[in-house]
Amino acid sequence: MKKQNPVIAHRGAWKTQEIPQNSIASLQEAITLKCFGAEFDVHLTKDNVPVVNHDKDFLGIDIETSTYEELLVKDLPNGEKIPTLKAYLEEGLKQKNTKLILEIKSAPSGKERTLKLTELAVEMVHELNGQSMVEYICFDYDAGKLVSQLDPKAEVAYLNGDKTPAEIKKVGYTGIDYNHKVYKNNPTWIKEAQDLGLNVNVWTVNKEEDMNFFLEQKVDYITTDEPELLFKVLSRK
Repeated sequence: MKKQNPVIAHRGAWKTQEIPQNSIASLQEAITLKCFGAEFDVHLTKDNVPVVNHDKDFLGIDIETSTYEELLVKDLPNGEKIPTLKAYLEEGLKQKNTKLILEIKSAPSGKERTLKLTELAVEMVHELNGQSMVEYICFDYDAGKLVSQLDPKAEVAYLNGDKTPAEIKKVGYTGIDYNHKVYKNNPTWIKEAQDLGLNVNVWTVNKEEDMNFFLEQKVDYITTDEPELLFKVLSRK
């Protein structure tokens, strides 16, 4: 399936319809488009509630030093409140076609809170029986290692781009998910990773010429802010 549909919607599918990023609505749009996956970002509040948002602040409110209740004073432009990880997963798990690509954000205060978020995220996925539909990505090397320890069957990919495929494989990761510039600077890594049995994702690819380049390189997945464009490119293949 992944070869026919490598499309991962970055922060959900939001751009064309002007939907807030990382909202439940952007997840629903990615599902409607039949994307392989919908990527989303998770932070941890002061009172240990995992919430879905890209930046470390939610509309100007610092997430790590605020309670979940304190984040509820602001609304996304479509009227949604900041989604909890639980609410986001519950919505995504109503279907079985679009994978939920959970990015564990690195905590501003450091490693301890990042690993706490990692534990809570994996626990939540298991609590909702979402293991078959959720994959993990992270910039923090130790967070990904912890995911693989907590759930040896989990799909988990590293984002930072500073490790070789062999290094990634050795510590339990199942994939690399690097910025497009990393692959262009390390042209052998795609094949090396796939030869090791790792999945290869590339982010964030928004230009048609780059989409064509990485499809020719036979990456497994392409993360994009332009899923509709990528589907058009694929339809011409």
